[in-house]
Amino acid sequence: MRSRCKESVQVQTSIQAEKAMQTPTGKWAVRFVWASVVQGAIAVAWTVFLISPWTIPAAPRVIAAGGAGTWLFVGYSLYLMVGVLAVAVTAVFYMYIERILGKVYRGIARYLAWSHLILMNVGALGATSLMMVAGYLGGAAALPTNIGGQGLNAGQVHANIMVVYPEPIFYFAGVAVLGVLLGGLGYILSARGRQPLLPQP
Repeated sequence: MRSRCKESVQVQTSIQAEKAMQTPTGKWAVRFVWASVVQGAIAVAWTVFLISPWTIPAAPRVIAAGGAGTWLFVGYSLYLMVGVLAVAVTAVFYMYIERILGKVYRGIARYLAWSHLILMNVGALGATSLMMVAGYLGGAAALPTNIGGQGLNAGQVHANIMVVYPEPIFYFAGVAVLGVLLGGLGYILSARGRQPLLPQP
């Protein structure tokens, strides 16, 4: 009797362990959530800079003056949408693949997911940060000297400051787009692939 009970307990434990192992962990979704958290922390730092009254000239003055300063606002808005919100929403897609469909990213799909995570985040941060820097420097240079600007006209601002930024911004944006495309390919491969919950040895 005791032997049968012991065997029954062992079988149940084995079944529970196997079920636990077969439950997708959603690790890619978690990685994108953490990436969004990091990007959110960086966004907070940018927000503090934008509302700080101690910068000379103050960022709100730069934005309000228009011209090159609009790049600061546009870059900040894009960073919130792409660097923070879009990364967080991407986690939902990975959660669907891993938890709802029960698929595991492996092989080439795993490398595509890594590419998605790294390239999207680096590209979004790089492109929008450069836009914000260019907008602040260019907008500040156009402000009058009595409030901390340089009193440059639009042509001088473009020739001396803004001209160096569009090309690297374009390259960083391309990196982000490439990451999204690679991630989409990995998503398709994993969603349509007929694979077991766990990699086979």
